[in-house]
Amino acid sequence: MDEAMAQLKGQCLCGAVGFSARAAATEFAACHCKMCQRWAGSALLAVTVGDADITWRGAEHIRRIASSDWAERAWCDACGTGLWYRITDGPLVGSYEVPIGLFDDSAGITLTREIFVDHKSPSFAFAGDLDQMTEAQTLAMFGVTPEGA
Repeated sequence: MDEAMAQLKGQCLCGAVGFSARAAATEFAACHCKMCQRWAGSALLAVTVGDADITWRGAEHIRRIASSDWAERAWCDACGTGLWYRITDGPLVGSYEVPIGLFDDSAGITLTREIFVDHKSPSFAFAGDLDQMTEAQTLAMFGVTPEGA
């Protein structure tokens, strides 16, 4: 990983909330679940960043909601920008899904996976050979049952 990828920065629309991410992944995924569609206005395109690898500033502007029994979503209370989707229960606890558009520079980060593809809008398609997971496969990866989704 080159030095540019070792430390990435980003912020919400108004700048009240910002972050610095160490060792951010070089890949991102698209989530097509109905909650992400409603929250992001389309698929959520996000980079996975470990809890220990991200530092947030402007905490007084961060608001959260438990969006399921096993995850939360957060936004800036000043401008409404969605900040993260975060697993709070199960085997993947400790990671944030940070929307790719929040990064100041997302060069070198590549779309590699789509999840909840059985809920994807038929209005668009991503190009390339992407790993595609259904709802059942995605929930199994998260270690939850559909009732807990």
